[in-house]
Amino acid sequence: MTEKVDLKKTLEGYRAPRGRFRELDVPTSRYLAVDGHGDPNTSPAFTRAVETLYPVAYRLKFASRNDLGRDYVVPPLEGLWWAQGMDAYTSARDKTRWD
Repeated sequence: MTEKVDLKKTLEGYRAPRGRFRELDVPTSRYLAVDGHGDPNTSPAFTRAVETLYPVAYRLKFASRNDLGRDYVVPPLEGLWWAQGMDAYTSARDKTRWD
């Protein structure tokens, strides 16, 4: 079996340094993803999606390790958020306008 891959450690740009922006070239990869909108703190659909996502992620991880001899660390959950206007982000309490 090969060494366990941990993208947080092997990809230089995986974690952004605090207080500065930089441009990165991110290699093409495959991801598990869910799509939705609204406040993730109050959305039952978001909760169900995450409850489904992690069992699938770990099943794939163990299949990769057992069947292919390739092991990896399941990365942490990440989110991409956007809104029609930047003012949607000025109030941390109102996430209902986030897409």
